[in-house]
Amino acid sequence: MRVALFTPLAVSAVLALAAPWAGGRLPPRMAAWLLTLASLVAAVGAATALGMMAFTLIAQIPAVAAEGEWSPGLVAAHTPVNWLVAAVCTLAVVGCAGALAVSAWRQGAVWLAARRECDALPTGSDLAVVDDPVPHAFALPGSPGRVVISSGMLRALSADERSALLAHERAHLRHRHHLFLLVLRLAAALNPMLRPVARAGGFAVERWADEEAGTLVGDRSLVARAVARAALAAKRAPRRSLAATGGPLPQRVRALLAPPPPLRRDLVVAHALLMVICCSSLALSADDMDQLFDTASPGHAYAAGRLHHHHHEG
Repeated sequence: MRVALFTPLAVSAVLALAAPWAGGRLPPRMAAWLLTLASLVAAVGAATALGMMAFTLIAQIPAVAAEGEWSPGLVAAHTPVNWLVAAVCTLAVVGCAGALAVSAWRQGAVWLAARRECDALPTGSDLAVVDDPVPHAFALPGSPGRVVISSGMLRALSADERSALLAHERAHLRHRHHLFLLVLRLAAALNPMLRPVARAGGFAVERWADEEAGTLVGDRSLVARAVARAALAAKRAPRRSLAATGGPLPQRVRALLAPPPPLRRDLVVAHALLMVICCSSLALSADDMDQLFDTASPGHAYAAGRLHHHHHEG
Protein backbone atom coordinates (compact mmCIF):
# COMPACT_ATOMS: atom_id res chain seq x y z
CA MET A 1 0.00 0.00 0.00
CA ARG A 2 2.80 2.42 0.89
CA VAL A 3 4.32 2.24 -2.63
CA ALA A 4 0.92 2.78 -4.26
CA LEU A 5 0.25 5.83 -2.08
CA PHE A 6 3.47 7.54 -3.18
CA THR A 7 3.12 6.59 -6.87
CA PRO A 8 1.09 9.71 -7.90
CA LEU A 9 3.82 11.90 -6.39
CA ALA A 10 6.44 9.98 -8.37
CA VAL A 11 4.34 10.39 -11.55
CA SER A 12 4.19 14.15 -10.89
CA ALA A 13 7.96 14.30 -10.54
CA VAL A 14 8.50 12.37 -13.79
CA LEU A 15 6.09 14.69 -15.63
CA ALA A 16 7.82 17.79 -14.25
CA LEU A 17 11.19 16.53 -15.50
CA ALA A 18 10.00 15.20 -18.87
CA ALA A 19 7.30 17.68 -19.93
CA PRO A 20 9.55 20.49 -21.27
CA TRP A 21 11.54 17.97 -23.33
CA ALA A 22 8.60 15.86 -24.53
CA GLY A 23 6.31 18.82 -25.26
CA GLY A 24 8.75 20.25 -27.80
CA ARG A 25 9.06 16.94 -29.65
CA LEU A 26 5.36 16.42 -30.31
CA PRO A 27 2.96 18.21 -32.66
CA PRO A 28 1.72 21.19 -30.60
CA ARG A 29 -1.94 20.16 -30.65
CA MET A 30 -1.10 16.69 -29.32
CA ALA A 31 1.36 18.15 -26.79
CA ALA A 32 -1.25 20.57 -25.44
CA TRP A 33 -3.85 17.83 -24.99
CA LEU A 34 -1.43 15.33 -23.44
CA LEU A 35 0.18 17.80 -21.03
CA THR A 36 -3.17 19.22 -19.94
CA LEU A 37 -4.73 15.79 -19.31
CA ALA A 38 -1.59 14.44 -17.64
CA SER A 39 -1.31 17.45 -15.34
CA LEU A 40 -4.97 17.12 -14.36
CA VAL A 41 -4.61 13.41 -13.56
CA ALA A 42 -1.34 13.91 -11.68
CA ALA A 43 -2.65 16.87 -9.66
CA VAL A 44 -5.84 15.12 -8.60
CA GLY A 45 -3.96 11.87 -8.01
CA ALA A 46 -1.27 13.45 -5.83
CA ALA A 47 -3.83 15.44 -3.83
CA THR A 48 -5.92 12.32 -3.26
CA ALA A 49 -2.88 10.30 -2.17
CA LEU A 50 -1.81 13.04 0.25
CA GLY A 51 -5.38 13.18 1.54
CA MET A 52 -5.41 9.44 2.17
CA MET A 53 -2.15 9.61 4.11
CA ALA A 54 -3.36 12.62 6.06
CA PHE A 55 -6.59 10.85 6.95
CA THR A 56 -4.72 7.99 8.62
CA LEU A 57 -3.72 10.57 11.28
CA ILE A 58 -7.05 12.44 11.35
CA ALA A 59 -8.85 9.12 11.78
CA GLN A 60 -7.03 8.60 15.10
CA ILE A 61 -8.71 11.66 16.64
CA PRO A 62 -11.26 10.22 19.14
CA ALA A 63 -14.19 12.30 17.86
CA VAL A 64 -13.50 11.28 14.25
CA ALA A 65 -13.02 7.64 15.22
CA ALA A 66 -16.30 7.67 17.15
CA GLU A 67 -18.12 9.11 14.15
CA GLY A 68 -16.57 6.52 11.84
CA GLU A 69 -17.04 3.69 14.34
CA TRP A 70 -13.48 2.40 14.25
CA SER A 71 -10.75 2.00 16.86
CA PRO A 72 -8.05 4.74 16.93
CA GLY A 73 -5.59 2.20 18.33
CA LEU A 74 -6.22 -0.27 15.53
CA VAL A 75 -5.88 2.49 12.91
CA ALA A 76 -2.54 3.49 14.47
CA ALA A 77 -1.41 -0.15 14.52
CA HIS A 78 -2.21 -0.81 10.86
CA THR A 79 -1.52 2.60 9.26
CA PRO A 80 0.84 2.41 6.23
CA VAL A 81 2.67 5.63 7.21
CA ASN A 82 3.89 6.92 10.56
CA TRP A 83 2.35 9.91 12.28
CA LEU A 84 5.08 12.33 11.20
CA VAL A 85 4.58 11.56 7.49
CA ALA A 86 0.81 11.80 7.96
CA ALA A 87 1.19 15.16 9.73
CA VAL A 88 3.34 16.55 6.90
CA CYS A 89 0.75 15.29 4.40
CA THR A 90 -2.01 17.03 6.37
CA LEU A 91 -0.15 20.36 6.20
CA ALA A 92 0.52 19.78 2.48
CA VAL A 93 -3.16 19.13 1.78
CA VAL A 94 -4.19 22.31 3.60
CA GLY A 95 -1.56 24.35 1.77
CA CYS A 96 -2.41 22.93 -1.65
CA ALA A 97 -6.15 23.41 -1.08
CA GLY A 98 -5.50 27.05 -0.11
CA ALA A 99 -3.31 27.60 -3.20
CA LEU A 100 -6.01 26.06 -5.41
CA ALA A 101 -8.68 28.33 -3.92
CA VAL A 102 -6.54 31.45 -4.44
CA SER A 103 -5.70 30.44 -8.02
CA ALA A 104 -9.33 29.66 -8.81
CA TRP A 105 -10.41 33.05 -7.43
CA ARG A 106 -7.77 34.85 -9.51
CA GLN A 107 -8.65 32.95 -12.67
CA GLY A 108 -12.32 33.69 -12.09
CA ALA A 109 -11.58 37.39 -11.66
CA VAL A 110 -9.53 37.40 -14.87
CA TRP A 111 -12.33 35.62 -16.76
CA LEU A 112 -14.97 38.06 -15.50
CA ALA A 113 -12.79 41.02 -16.48
CA ALA A 114 -12.34 39.53 -19.94
CA ARG A 115 -16.09 39.01 -20.30
CA ARG A 116 -16.79 42.62 -19.26
CA GLU A 117 -14.23 43.94 -21.72
CA CYS A 118 -15.59 41.67 -24.45
CA ASP A 119 -19.18 42.83 -23.81
CA ALA A 120 -18.06 46.46 -23.98
CA LEU A 121 -16.63 46.07 -27.49
CA PRO A 122 -18.71 46.93 -30.58
CA THR A 123 -20.70 43.95 -31.84
CA GLY A 124 -21.11 42.60 -35.36
CA SER A 125 -17.73 40.94 -35.86
CA ASP A 126 -15.21 38.77 -34.04
CA LEU A 127 -12.61 41.49 -34.68
CA ALA A 128 -12.46 44.74 -32.72
CA VAL A 129 -10.01 47.46 -33.72
CA VAL A 130 -9.30 49.93 -30.92
CA ASP A 131 -7.84 53.37 -31.52
CA ASP A 132 -4.61 53.05 -29.57
CA PRO A 133 -1.15 54.04 -30.83
CA VAL A 134 0.41 51.39 -28.55
CA PRO A 135 0.75 48.17 -30.59
CA HIS A 136 -1.06 45.21 -29.05
CA ALA A 137 -3.26 42.31 -30.17
CA PHE A 138 -4.94 39.60 -28.13
CA ALA A 139 -7.87 37.20 -27.96
CA LEU A 140 -10.62 37.67 -25.37
CA PRO A 141 -12.49 34.46 -24.56
CA GLY A 142 -16.25 34.80 -24.34
CA SER A 143 -19.51 33.81 -26.02
CA PRO A 144 -18.46 34.51 -28.66
CA GLY A 145 -14.84 35.47 -28.14
CA ARG A 146 -13.30 38.51 -29.75
CA VAL A 147 -9.95 39.36 -31.27
CA VAL A 148 -8.78 42.82 -30.25
CA ILE A 149 -6.08 44.64 -32.18
CA SER A 150 -4.91 48.22 -31.81
CA SER A 151 -4.44 50.72 -34.60
CA GLY A 152 -0.80 50.89 -33.55
CA MET A 153 -0.35 47.17 -34.20
CA LEU A 154 -2.10 47.44 -37.57
CA ARG A 155 0.38 50.13 -38.61
CA ALA A 156 3.35 48.10 -37.36
CA LEU A 157 2.61 45.07 -39.58
CA SER A 158 2.27 44.49 -43.29
CA ALA A 159 -1.04 43.20 -44.72
CA ASP A 160 0.24 39.59 -44.86
CA GLU A 161 1.61 39.80 -41.32
CA ARG A 162 -1.72 41.16 -40.06
CA SER A 163 -3.49 38.17 -41.65
CA ALA A 164 -1.07 35.76 -39.95
CA LEU A 165 -1.43 37.47 -36.57
CA LEU A 166 -5.24 37.43 -36.75
CA ALA A 167 -5.20 33.77 -37.77
CA HIS A 168 -3.13 33.02 -34.66
CA GLU A 169 -5.55 34.85 -32.36
CA ARG A 170 -8.61 33.25 -33.97
CA ALA A 171 -7.04 29.82 -33.46
CA HIS A 172 -6.91 30.57 -29.72
CA LEU A 173 -10.64 31.33 -29.71
CA ARG A 174 -11.68 28.48 -32.00
CA HIS A 175 -9.99 25.82 -29.88
CA ARG A 176 -10.84 27.43 -26.52
CA HIS A 177 -7.20 27.59 -25.48
CA HIS A 178 -8.12 29.58 -22.37
CA LEU A 179 -9.63 26.37 -20.95
CA PHE A 180 -6.36 24.48 -21.48
CA LEU A 181 -4.49 27.25 -19.66
CA LEU A 182 -7.07 27.27 -16.87
CA VAL A 183 -6.63 23.54 -16.22
CA LEU A 184 -2.84 23.79 -16.39
CA ARG A 185 -2.73 26.69 -13.91
CA LEU A 186 -5.16 25.11 -11.45
CA ALA A 187 -3.29 21.80 -11.60
CA ALA A 188 -0.01 23.61 -10.88
CA ALA A 189 -1.63 25.44 -7.96
CA LEU A 190 -2.90 22.17 -6.49
CA ASN A 191 0.40 20.39 -7.10
CA PRO A 192 3.40 22.79 -7.26
CA MET A 193 5.58 20.03 -8.74
CA LEU A 194 3.59 20.46 -11.96
CA ARG A 195 4.65 24.07 -12.61
CA PRO A 196 7.10 23.00 -15.36
CA VAL A 197 4.23 21.06 -16.96
CA ALA A 198 2.04 24.19 -16.89
CA ARG A 199 4.79 26.22 -18.57
CA ALA A 200 5.34 23.52 -21.20
CA GLY A 201 1.58 23.27 -21.77
CA GLY A 202 1.28 27.03 -22.20
CA PHE A 203 4.08 26.96 -24.76
CA ALA A 204 2.34 24.09 -26.61
CA VAL A 205 -0.88 26.14 -26.75
CA GLU A 206 0.96 29.07 -28.35
CA ARG A 207 2.70 26.71 -30.77
CA TRP A 208 -0.67 25.14 -31.63
CA ALA A 209 -2.03 28.56 -32.62
CA ASP A 210 1.20 29.29 -34.55
CA GLU A 211 0.94 26.08 -36.57
CA GLU A 212 -2.75 26.56 -37.31
CA ALA A 213 -2.07 30.10 -38.48
CA GLY A 214 0.72 28.76 -40.69
CA THR A 215 -1.68 26.26 -42.24
CA LEU A 216 -4.35 28.90 -42.84
CA VAL A 217 -2.04 31.47 -44.48
CA GLY A 218 0.02 28.77 -46.19
CA ASP A 219 3.37 30.10 -44.96
CA ARG A 220 4.86 29.16 -41.60
CA SER A 221 7.78 31.57 -42.05
CA LEU A 222 5.28 34.40 -42.49
CA VAL A 223 3.76 33.53 -39.11
CA ALA A 224 7.25 33.51 -37.57
CA ARG A 225 7.88 36.96 -39.02
CA ALA A 226 4.49 38.26 -37.87
CA VAL A 227 4.77 37.13 -34.24
CA ALA A 228 8.39 38.32 -34.02
CA ARG A 229 7.53 41.76 -35.41
CA ALA A 230 4.42 41.99 -33.22
CA ALA A 231 6.51 41.17 -30.14
CA LEU A 232 9.06 43.81 -31.02
CA ALA A 233 6.32 46.39 -31.56
CA ALA A 234 4.19 45.52 -28.55
CA LYS A 235 4.65 47.60 -25.42
CA ARG A 236 1.99 45.85 -23.35
CA ALA A 237 -0.47 42.96 -23.52
CA PRO A 238 -3.30 42.58 -20.98
CA ARG A 239 -2.71 39.73 -18.57
CA ARG A 240 -6.24 38.44 -19.08
CA SER A 241 -5.66 37.86 -22.79
CA LEU A 242 -4.20 35.21 -25.06
CA ALA A 243 -1.64 37.31 -26.92
CA ALA A 244 0.27 36.23 -30.00
CA THR A 245 3.39 37.67 -28.36
CA GLY A 246 3.07 35.30 -25.38
CA GLY A 247 5.33 32.39 -24.53
CA PRO A 248 9.07 31.98 -25.18
CA LEU A 249 9.20 33.85 -28.48
CA PRO A 250 12.67 32.80 -29.77
CA GLN A 251 11.75 29.12 -29.37
CA ARG A 252 8.45 29.69 -31.18
CA VAL A 253 10.17 31.43 -34.08
CA ARG A 254 12.81 28.68 -34.34
CA ALA A 255 10.06 26.02 -34.35
CA LEU A 256 8.19 27.80 -37.15
CA LEU A 257 11.33 28.07 -39.25
CA ALA A 258 12.09 24.35 -38.76
CA PRO A 259 10.03 21.44 -40.18
CA PRO A 260 6.91 20.60 -38.13
CA PRO A 261 7.60 17.94 -35.45
CA PRO A 262 6.34 14.46 -36.37
CA LEU A 263 3.97 12.45 -34.22
CA ARG A 264 6.02 10.47 -31.70
CA ARG A 265 3.89 7.48 -30.75
CA ASP A 266 6.38 6.45 -28.07
CA LEU A 267 5.90 9.76 -26.24
CA VAL A 268 2.11 9.51 -26.53
CA VAL A 269 2.19 5.98 -25.12
CA ALA A 270 4.54 7.08 -22.31
CA HIS A 271 2.15 9.86 -21.23
CA ALA A 272 -0.83 7.50 -21.41
CA LEU A 273 1.07 4.91 -19.38
CA LEU A 274 1.90 7.45 -16.67
CA MET A 275 -1.80 8.37 -16.39
CA VAL A 276 -2.81 4.69 -16.19
CA ILE A 277 -0.19 4.02 -13.50
CA CYS A 278 -1.40 7.03 -11.50
CA CYS A 279 -5.07 5.99 -11.67
CA SER A 280 -4.31 2.32 -10.97
CA SER A 281 -2.24 3.16 -7.90
CA LEU A 282 -5.06 5.34 -6.57
CA ALA A 283 -7.59 2.54 -7.06
CA LEU A 284 -5.26 0.12 -5.24
CA SER A 285 -4.68 2.59 -2.41
CA ALA A 286 -8.40 3.25 -2.02
CA ASP A 287 -9.07 -0.48 -1.75
CA ASP A 288 -6.30 -0.88 0.83
CA MET A 289 -7.61 2.07 2.84
CA ASP A 290 -11.06 0.50 2.83
CA GLN A 291 -9.57 -2.72 4.18
CA LEU A 292 -7.61 -0.76 6.81
CA PHE A 293 -10.76 0.80 8.26
CA ASP A 294 -12.64 -2.49 8.03
CA THR A 295 -9.86 -4.05 10.08
CA ALA A 296 -9.98 -1.17 12.57
CA SER A 297 -13.73 -1.50 13.14
CA PRO A 298 -14.67 -3.11 16.49
CA GLY A 299 -16.94 -5.63 14.78
CA HIS A 300 -14.14 -6.89 12.61
CA ALA A 301 -11.74 -7.04 15.55
CA TYR A 302 -14.31 -8.98 17.61
CA ALA A 303 -14.94 -11.43 14.77
CA ALA A 304 -11.21 -11.95 14.28
CA GLY A 305 -10.77 -12.58 18.01
CA ARG A 306 -13.60 -15.14 18.08
CA LEU A 307 -12.12 -16.92 15.05
CA HIS A 308 -8.69 -17.01 16.74
CA HIS A 309 -10.29 -18.35 19.98
CA HIS A 310 -12.16 -21.14 18.15
CA HIS A 311 -9.02 -22.08 16.26
CA HIS A 312 -7.12 -22.63 19.52
CA GLU A 313 -10.04 -24.57 21.02
CA GLY A 314 -10.03 -26.86 17.97
